[in-house]
Amino acid sequence: MKEKHINKYNRHCIRHFKKSNSSLIVCGVVVLLCALAFAIYDFLLMPTINLKGSRYVEVGYKSTYVEKGYKAKFLGKDVSRNVVVNGKVDTSKLGVYEITYKVKEGYFSKSVTRKVKVVDKVAPVIKLVSKDDIYVCPNSTYKEEEYSAIDDYDGDITSLVKVIQDKDKITYSVKDKQGNKSSITRRIIYKDKTNPSIELVGSDVSYLYVGDNYNELGYKARDNCDGDITSKVKVSNNINTKKVGDYSVTYTVSDKANNTYKVVRKVIVSKRDSKGTIYLTFDDGPKYGTTDAILDILKEEGIKATFFVTGYGPDELIKREYDEGHSIALHTDSHDYSAVYQSVDAYFNDLGRVSDRVKRITGEESKIIRFPGGASNTISRRYSPGIMSILTKEVLNRGYRYYDWNVSSGDATSDPRVTSDVIYNNVVSRLSKDRVNMVLMHDVKPYTRDALRRIIRYGKENGYTFDKVTMSTEMIRQRVNN
Repeated sequence: MKEKHINKYNRHCIRHFKKSNSSLIVCGVVVLLCALAFAIYDFLLMPTINLKGSRYVEVGYKSTYVEKGYKAKFLGKDVSRNVVVNGKVDTSKLGVYEITYKVKEGYFSKSVTRKVKVVDKVAPVIKLVSKDDIYVCPNSTYKEEEYSAIDDYDGDITSLVKVIQDKDKITYSVKDKQGNKSSITRRIIYKDKTNPSIELVGSDVSYLYVGDNYNELGYKARDNCDGDITSKVKVSNNINTKKVGDYSVTYTVSDKANNTYKVVRKVIVSKRDSKGTIYLTFDDGPKYGTTDAILDILKEEGIKATFFVTGYGPDELIKREYDEGHSIALHTDSHDYSAVYQSVDAYFNDLGRVSDRVKRITGEESKIIRFPGGASNTISRRYSPGIMSILTKEVLNRGYRYYDWNVSSGDATSDPRVTSDVIYNNVVSRLSKDRVNMVLMHDVKPYTRDALRRIIRYGKENGYTFDKVTMSTEMIRQRVNN
């Protein structure tokens, strides 16, 4: 009886378990169907946005953030044009920025977010004032030169630089607030590679007359490592004051490391012209109607003159000047101040062209020159400040003689009131028997042509002599103003 009751209970439990298990299966199927339905709903009815590139982007400080793009779809169609993008990235400030992309189609909408982090990953820059490798005098101590450290975000961080010296090597290192590190190494070489220097007392060009004695003006020599080494300077020269010419005094010195330096003082020996000598000089020609008439007057009066010619005018007049025994000198090819005084090279290019012309016509090279506007001109300052200080020395170094004037005829003016009488009076009133008279005139001016014979006759009647400029003639030089 008891066993029968137990079996009946067991059958009841089995039927209940089977019924519960069936309920669980049914619930699981329902959940699965709901999830599937939601997925189908989301896929078919909800818009989608796919970002190009990563949803987390890093960009450099002060760089340019470039949007990589996106693509939106709804019911299989491209609706990217309907996406609204919100958010800005300020690369001038470190931090994390969010850019939101949202699209709405009917009752359905979708949004996604991209995070952009602005970071500083650029190492600071260390700059050394001198070169990375620096030479120091032997047996001396290196004195730290300036350096700087600049970071693109932190700014000037020079104060954070750590300097470590290890024998002949110095390491400079620095780290910015973001942890970016930078370092640079300077090598110290204990060796004297710098030439000593020699400073001449007085001018580097000395002028003497034939028969004068050369007196050394003096010099000083210093070396960066050895100090004053004036006593080690060796001086040599080839001066012969009995003969007109260009000579040189050479000063040479060497330091303990055998670095050698040399400097030269030019010495020009000229003949001593007789006081009361008149040099008639003519610029800017030749020109028909004036130069040819002036040549006629000079020939008739038995006077030799000097013509500072240009690149203009007929060749045959220059040839006549030469054939009749006058000095052919160089003025300028173009007489264009802006071109001539643009640079040292421009000047010598211009001079070279007129020099070539003279040599082609006469067969001889002339080394007698006159600067356009004279050595004292200031117009050259407009085009090249300081150029005349350079040119007045360089022309001598290249073997030329330059001649200014101490008597001006005033014929360069375009004043219509100027007449031959004015030119005559300007010249004769400025002549002196106590000096050499270098007279400036222009053979392209009619009133100069008309005044010339009277000027010559005044000179003859008053005891003056006339001569032409040669390489042995004493240079008449004006004060340089540029």
